[in-house]
Amino acid sequence: MDHILEVIFYITATTILLLSILISSLVIKTYTGKSLNNPDYPPVKGTVFHQLFYFSTLYDYQIKTSKKHKTWRLLSPEHSEIYTTEPRNIEHILKTNFGKYTKGESNQEVVTDLFGQGIFAVDGDKWRQQRKLASFEFSARVLRDFSCAVFRKNAAKLVGIVYEFSENNRAFDMQALLMRCSLDSIFKVGFGVDLNCLQGSNKEGNEFIKAFDDSNELIYWRYPDPLWKIKRYFNIGGEATLKKNIKFIHDFVDRVIKIKKEQMETQQPCDTDKEDILSRFLVESQKDPDTMTDEYLRDIILNFMIAGKDSTANTLSWFIYMLCKNPTVQEKIVKELNRVVVAPNDDTSIYGFTQSLSDEALEEMHYLHATLTETLRLYPAVPVDGRCAETDDTLPDGHRLKKGDGVYYMAYAMGRMPHIWGDDAEEFLPERWLQNGIFQPQSPFKFIAFHAGPRICLGKDFAYRQMKIVSASLVRFFRFKLRDDAKSTTYRTMITLHIRGSLDVLAVPRTK
Repeated sequence: MDHILEVIFYITATTILLLSILISSLVIKTYTGKSLNNPDYPPVKGTVFHQLFYFSTLYDYQIKTSKKHKTWRLLSPEHSEIYTTEPRNIEHILKTNFGKYTKGESNQEVVTDLFGQGIFAVDGDKWRQQRKLASFEFSARVLRDFSCAVFRKNAAKLVGIVYEFSENNRAFDMQALLMRCSLDSIFKVGFGVDLNCLQGSNKEGNEFIKAFDDSNELIYWRYPDPLWKIKRYFNIGGEATLKKNIKFIHDFVDRVIKIKKEQMETQQPCDTDKEDILSRFLVESQKDPDTMTDEYLRDIILNFMIAGKDSTANTLSWFIYMLCKNPTVQEKIVKELNRVVVAPNDDTSIYGFTQSLSDEALEEMHYLHATLTETLRLYPAVPVDGRCAETDDTLPDGHRLKKGDGVYYMAYAMGRMPHIWGDDAEEFLPERWLQNGIFQPQSPFKFIAFHAGPRICLGKDFAYRQMKIVSASLVRFFRFKLRDDAKSTTYRTMITLHIRGSLDVLAVPRTK
């Protein structure tokens, strides 16, 4: 027994010693060679490990710090991480000196398990190849017409489901419904597959949503976690869950690709067979099968699906939340809809309304467009994004940075900065986007929700069309209010900006 206790003692002491050495080495590396007292570099506001303490309220921590310093930095063992809310710095990084900034090896290492070699994780030739293909696909009329038809169909389904809740005066989780609706739409547009998550008939599809959203959060946790690589190596903790989730996601998408390839081999080629994005990419893959492998194709399509699901579902969730907080905005949207949407043959049904949401009608919805944009200003789909400096540089605000430093722009914090949006920056005011009733866009380096520069989001118009069709359909038929107006609503800290928990609302049918 004494021998066993002695062995346990030595193992414990050795473990403590090794951890002490590891922590000491991290501290030394973190504070060494970082020009701590040089005023030419951004002020130091802590280390990346501080993010562990603020993780659940990380974006609020960034707002608080940014109101004191427009540009600041956190120290990491290998480099500094600079955070900025200065539009001129962002233009410098994303446009003027585009070639000097990349995703960076450290960022790629964090996200590659989930994003693979897709467009959000790569630079150079792979990015240019995917960008060129995507640009062609998103400009294709056949894809636009097909996607709008899908959005109208699923919007009608969504309204029908909300009616079931409203008739029984039952509260429901709007975020969950929008996530399922968005996933159904993006799978149909992306893969040509009917998931039917919205109607609850696809258990595996709903499991896919949970696996993906949990993976999104676990990937983001890697940024402040100094031990994530060790956890991944030993397959323990959150890394074990992440590995399991990613395998489920990849297996799910791989099966879809296999089925689609088999369908295309047996069907006669025609334009309608190539309406969805996967079919169109499969045609391209036949021209270069060595490069466009099934795994690479999966990564490409999965990245588009990630953007399509989260950007629209998240924004629409926050949109409904803001409408509940600002009921007069709901009525202004309805007034605009009554003016610009004309149902054929005075068809007042759900189907008749959604079918009347033509491109021309959507273009006339300036107030709705402003409301969605104002939602994105305060609740951007991607709250923080960044690049890595490939050479020493000086930002337009005069702050220097070193090769290897990360530079992050905080869309969530920027939406609340008085130096960008004025003293009413934190107020929800769709009118700030309108001039004589016409929507007026702002600089993409000020309103960074869709990125900017050569990597600006190709799916911006695609996303707005989907959001307008769904939001117009919901607001036309219902007034929304929170089940508990006193309940605190906040975000879930992850790559994309989800509402934490549920968005429980009541829907009251409109009488006209």
